[in-house]
Amino acid sequence: MEPIPEARAKLYINTGVVTDRSDIYNILRPLLKQTVTYTYYRGSQIASSGTGWVERLVVDHPEIASYFTPLSICLNLDSFDYLQFDTTSEQLLVYTLVIGEERVVIEFAASGPRDLGSDEAGTGRPLPRNADELARDLRFIQMELLMSPEATDDDEDR
Repeated sequence: MEPIPEARAKLYINTGVVTDRSDIYNILRPLLKQTVTYTYYRGSQIASSGTGWVERLVVDHPEIASYFTPLSICLNLDSFDYLQFDTTSEQLLVYTLVIGEERVVIEFAASGPRDLGSDEAGTGRPLPRNADELARDLRFIQMELLMSPEATDDDEDR
């Protein structure tokens, strides 16, 4: 990995290393309510990978954990040091969230995992690309997480 630049960049075109939380939030916002693939690295070793639904993007709530499950993904931007993003030859974005020697690489599931093809569920059909396709696809179970009555909309995403 390249060292993080000291000065905040003023312009990103198809690639960049982003350290400002508001810029990271704006770059990752299109992932909300999307099916993505993720690969978690510890050093150079793959520790885990999968496909999940991006449920939340959180900023300025360090008490909330980031988590990755097949049912739900929550990205707390306070969990990461910086974001690196790149554009593939197919004009799709690849996001890499970094914390120390660990990193999570996230791609839209429409592009499919690079080593598994576009059919992670094993049915011969491509993975859903948006909420409507996911709702109609019986290979995936959806659930709604209800918030406690004490929670307010101010506690939600930025």
